[in-house]
Amino acid sequence: MTGRWGTAVAVAVAMLLGLLAMAPVFAAPTWAAPALLAVVAVSGSGALVRAGVERLGRGDTVAGEVAVPVVQVLALLTVLCGVFAPGRLLVGVLPTPGSTADLLGVLSSGFSEIREQVTPAIPLDGLVALTALLVGTLTLVVDLVAVGARQPALGGLALLVLCCVPVATTTGDVSLLVFLGPALGLATLLWADQRLRLAGRQRSGPGAFAGTGVLPAVRTGAVAVLAGLLLPALVPTLAEGSFASGLGTGQGPGVSSTGTSLDPQAALRGQLTQPDPVDLLRVDASVDDPAYLRAVALDQYTEDGWEIGNLGGSEPTDGAEELVPVPAGVPTREVRAQITAEAHDDRFLPVFADLQSVSVDGGQGGDWRLDPASGTVFGRDDARTPGRTWDVVSEEVRPTDDELAAAGPLAADDPVQQAYTQLPALDPRVTTLLGQLVDGAQTPDQRVRAVFDFLTDRANGFVYSLSTAPGTTGDDLADFLQLRRGYCEQYAGAMAVLVRAAGVPARVVLGYTPGQRQPDGTRVVTTADAHAWVEVYYDGLGWVPFDPTPLSGGRAVDLPWATRADVAAAQASASPAAPTTAPAGPSAQLDRDDTFTPLATPQDTATGVPWGRVGAWAGGTLGALALLAAPAVARAAQRRRRLRSGDPGSVWDELLAVADDLAVPVRSTGTPRQLADDLGGAAGPGVSPALLVLAGALQADVYAPAGAPARDLAAPAREVDRALRRSAGRRARVVARLLPPSLVADVRGWVTDHLPRPRTART
Repeated sequence: MTGRWGTAVAVAVAMLLGLLAMAPVFAAPTWAAPALLAVVAVSGSGALVRAGVERLGRGDTVAGEVAVPVVQVLALLTVLCGVFAPGRLLVGVLPTPGSTADLLGVLSSGFSEIREQVTPAIPLDGLVALTALLVGTLTLVVDLVAVGARQPALGGLALLVLCCVPVATTTGDVSLLVFLGPALGLATLLWADQRLRLAGRQRSGPGAFAGTGVLPAVRTGAVAVLAGLLLPALVPTLAEGSFASGLGTGQGPGVSSTGTSLDPQAALRGQLTQPDPVDLLRVDASVDDPAYLRAVALDQYTEDGWEIGNLGGSEPTDGAEELVPVPAGVPTREVRAQITAEAHDDRFLPVFADLQSVSVDGGQGGDWRLDPASGTVFGRDDARTPGRTWDVVSEEVRPTDDELAAAGPLAADDPVQQAYTQLPALDPRVTTLLGQLVDGAQTPDQRVRAVFDFLTDRANGFVYSLSTAPGTTGDDLADFLQLRRGYCEQYAGAMAVLVRAAGVPARVVLGYTPGQRQPDGTRVVTTADAHAWVEVYYDGLGWVPFDPTPLSGGRAVDLPWATRADVAAAQASASPAAPTTAPAGPSAQLDRDDTFTPLATPQDTATGVPWGRVGAWAGGTLGALALLAAPAVARAAQRRRRLRSGDPGSVWDELLAVADDLAVPVRSTGTPRQLADDLGGAAGPGVSPALLVLAGALQADVYAPAGAPARDLAAPAREVDRALRRSAGRRARVVARLLPPSLVADVRGWVTDHLPRPRTART
């Protein structure tokens, strides 16, 4: 059992080191506590069960081997239910069918959250529960292979699974922890493997640790660690990319292969270039000039382009009102509409901005949820738009120019400011251009207007085109700003980047223009109406749309607060009394002493696992562990009490109890000298003097006259106790501490003495 205990500890240590590989997957460290509990529960329960079945002499039986994984699965289930589904636990700790069903619901939501998030992911309950389940299952597999089958080195293969998760999901360079943690874990298992194989050889003296074969294992582990340090520089990383979209020529968020959905995995250009537009939606709105239909917001910009962020903190839409709160005192316009899907087939539901309520009818399966941060309504599981009709109520924000101009900058630590101004390092050409457009002394609205006017002024040479020439800078954004030719996604993406770099929160939104009005008053939205625009956050006003793309054919939505520069110039020329402004562009000679420094602030992410819940479950678990530890505590108290009394009878009771706990054979009857001989045979000759003192004290207590001087027996008793424990095996010592058989015998004897005896009939 000594080797198995060491291997079990090595498995736990290896898995805890392997957890370091998961660090890049999540945006906050709160995922780690449930995963750590899963490792401890599986490894600890396996070790305790093996100790128990071997104590009962069933360690090598089929029942004993089966009992270990069964208990480990139950321990893992207890941890998962305690952390993620505590509502219906038995006595606050033990899982029930109800809590198990609740846990399955949490795990099911985790699969939906996988599709809704990118790395680094928000540690929501479902994702963290799936992670803890994965880690616990891997720990179970490694434990069975390493401890049960006595093959620790083979169990190290499971650590590769932990490496694969971040390598396959993260974008860019993979952290050293991804390789270093599992490499150290593998080194630990290799050491345990050699120790297990060398059991019984060279296990004493200074060579016990570094015996034959152990040093090669240590060297192999060192090579594994070194490989963990070097591999990140040699192994190509896999871009996560499942939600990625480009900004450059021909790449962007857009549609599926059928062209009937706005899917961030495909290209928006696909809808716009279809030879025959396809009718997607029919809109019956309460106003004659409805705004854009929002499908999804792209709120993360990386070197690969704009991406949809994590749809975290989603809320069900059924029966909910004021889904997107509107700031108080801001002018709004209520818009009610019924939208019907014709050829539209997507999991993102097109709705108007500032959504207050939505009711979805028809279709099969799934549910619809809102991500409040992005305003995106999306379907979970198999929920999609075909065959559905949805009624929406919106309170569109309609700010005035004065309100926009009066809006001040957000605080540097404001979550919106941090999340929506985050940028990677930009091409120097882009920052140089930005320095010509804006400066740090301007208000947020002035910076936004400078960028918007630059992109919408025809004097600056921007042209709308679905056919773009390849750039030469190697950077999609710089290429577009140099060639000044592209379609809506490139215009919107460029403006959002420049506005962010100017220190104002911004994001790109995908959706549709309101389509063409029909004779019956409804509007038909086709694939040709697919569009991208920008939303800018103003303090006190919320998200305000801007559209820098030069649309034609009456497709553009009238935004009174965001009149294009070319339109404003035409209006100014038609009205001489109106003030005129010089176009702002890189060709203009701007006399400014300072250049605005682009902002890039760390993103403030939310956490998903409530620490209070983990603490409550941990408290209940500690209570259960306290009950399990009660025999050891009671036995320790009994030992202290007996030795403190100094009575020879109590001291000998303690020594005989120690012998019982350690399974030392002692005759049931005999003189003190004979009992001392039995104990001396197990403890070794070094304790003979102490045993003679104890035997003499017991004889004197029995035969000497009353009033004989008492002797201090605690010291020799402790000496014999230590010698007995040293001579016993590790398994026997652990059982003696945790489940002392002598205490069970004492309890059984007490119950027998105090139970009423049955009366016998007299004849």
